[in-house]
Amino acid sequence: MSRAYYQASLQSFLLSDVDSIIGQIVQNHPQQLEHLQTGAWKSQVEILQEQLKSLSIDGAHSYLFFEFVIPRMGRRADVILVHHGLVFVIEFKVGSDSYHSADIQQAHGYALDLKNFHHSSHERIIVPILLATNSKRVSANFSIAEDGVVTPQLVNQHDLMALIDRAVDEFPAKTFDAIHWSKGAYKPTPTIVEAAQALYSDHDVEDISRSDAGATNIAVTSESLLNIIHESRLQKKKSICFVTGVPGAGKTLVGLNIATRHSLPEDDEYAVFLSGNGPLVDVLREALARDESGRTVGLTKKASERRASQFIQNIHHFRDEAIANDGPPVEKVVIFDEAQRAWDKKQASKFMQAKRGLKDFNQSEPEFLIEVMDRHNDWCVVIALIGGGQEINTGEAGITEWLDAVSGKFSHWHVYCSAQLDSETYISGDFDFKQVTAPLTSKQDLHLATSMRSYRAENLSTMVHHLVAGHAEKAKAAYESISNKFPIVMTRNLATAKSWIQSKVRANETKGLIASSGGIRLKPEGIFVKNRFNAREWFLNGMEDIRSCHYLEDVATEFDIQGLELDWCLVGWDADYRYANTGFEHWQFKGAKWQRRNDTSKQRYLENAYRVLLTRARQGMVIFIPEGDDQDVTRPKSFYDGTYSYLKACGILEL
Repeated sequence: MSRAYYQASLQSFLLSDVDSIIGQIVQNHPQQLEHLQTGAWKSQVEILQEQLKSLSIDGAHSYLFFEFVIPRMGRRADVILVHHGLVFVIEFKVGSDSYHSADIQQAHGYALDLKNFHHSSHERIIVPILLATNSKRVSANFSIAEDGVVTPQLVNQHDLMALIDRAVDEFPAKTFDAIHWSKGAYKPTPTIVEAAQALYSDHDVEDISRSDAGATNIAVTSESLLNIIHESRLQKKKSICFVTGVPGAGKTLVGLNIATRHSLPEDDEYAVFLSGNGPLVDVLREALARDESGRTVGLTKKASERRASQFIQNIHHFRDEAIANDGPPVEKVVIFDEAQRAWDKKQASKFMQAKRGLKDFNQSEPEFLIEVMDRHNDWCVVIALIGGGQEINTGEAGITEWLDAVSGKFSHWHVYCSAQLDSETYISGDFDFKQVTAPLTSKQDLHLATSMRSYRAENLSTMVHHLVAGHAEKAKAAYESISNKFPIVMTRNLATAKSWIQSKVRANETKGLIASSGGIRLKPEGIFVKNRFNAREWFLNGMEDIRSCHYLEDVATEFDIQGLELDWCLVGWDADYRYANTGFEHWQFKGAKWQRRNDTSKQRYLENAYRVLLTRARQGMVIFIPEGDDQDVTRPKSFYDGTYSYLKACGILEL
């Protein structure tokens, strides 16, 4: 299948009738079109035919693509021209008399996504162009980054040919077959926000997930789950599926894909996406509402927010509704994100008795949630998305509470999981997997083994695992395998850290300041982990907004950022998790002083907090460890020097 709605050699394009070109684009477009859109295409074709008619055409090597799909984004670039060995990404703004920063970032972002996620583009020089038809002339200033992406070029409808000629002279390159180039493998790794927006606007998961043989494809896992859902409905059985994967493997994306495929209440297999992660729910709902209302004429933001809140729900609201109503829920399929963070019996009972007045409540959250779905007389499916080493708060039970439930009261349910579920990564304590009495089917498709978050460093989670565990040599060996693709640096100076990260960001890439919620004594450095935090504004607002992550002022903790990600992270490291001669020590700041964390559960939560923080970056990170101050008994230099030396032993470079 072609990745463009129209493609032709430049020579053929110049000889073709405008209406016939528009006809081909319209024929391949899957949705009903507004007259305004076809008018924009007509203007684009006319401008290109006028501007490109005098170019030195290089036979089959000069090729034009309209509406070329961009990996990761699930969107399409207006025009791509392959000419004299260069790839020109042209974004049109018909009728515009200004070069808006958001449009420049869009064109630049398309070029970067091609470079990073389209295999055939890895070695190509890519020139992003913003063509605002009625804008003033801007003198071209060519510079090229190390990866071969040229700085965005700004032109009006009269200066395109001159710009292309200058680029060909400036960057002599070997020609290549444009058709073969266009068919190169995609390895997109969308952010969870981008993925949700793409799926919600009816893009296929294949458009935004990897297609290479080296990764267990998200589409394969999704299809396996859809088959289980369909089979459960036909055979009138109740099933629970455990989807496992390394951090950033795309478990949440799988869940969102299932939910979008069956998002209508009248659907026989109606599904809902549930999460107990408040910031994640807020950010996804807001992102979907902004995106849908922004591209749909006549749809208000309020209406979009209502629709998004039905599609993605907070698991606690779902639970409260089930308490108020003893009938079965309307959904036949529920997807629980980060299911390992569900409450154990002690925490769930304490909350329900104290906050909901249910004095006799004596169940774990997994047991209660399965019981709610078991109210259906015929069939239902629970999909539990499981991450290893992600429990970061009191009472988060891990996977064993789910397995206990289906080994007891709900042994009539059918269990589906991969062999990886029975490992110390997911099973803690002395739980014996053989005690699961429910019918169990092993399906390897339910494990995602490849990290999708960091497209530059698929082995980042391995390196972080060893680093947090105190294994410097193993961490260093793992980092050496990724250091040329995923920079990790450290410094004792916060201004230096901010300067480094600001120098790395391009186009619409994100950056942010993150730290442990226990990092209380980062406050003298200007990092306030107890600040009021608005996840929607921090993650979604633009670079010019002081409330956004881009400003590197407000800090997100592990509770704010778990399940989400940034391109570049500045990680503040405090003395709560400090390295001494014998290894890492676990501390918490209470009142006016540090106190040891002696409880093993609280120690594990702290380790997982740093594991979360160190796996949020997609492209690279800088770690800031304060110098400390011997005049301040709460942060003497000795509290920080050991950690800095340890990270240095892990191979992390000093700025």
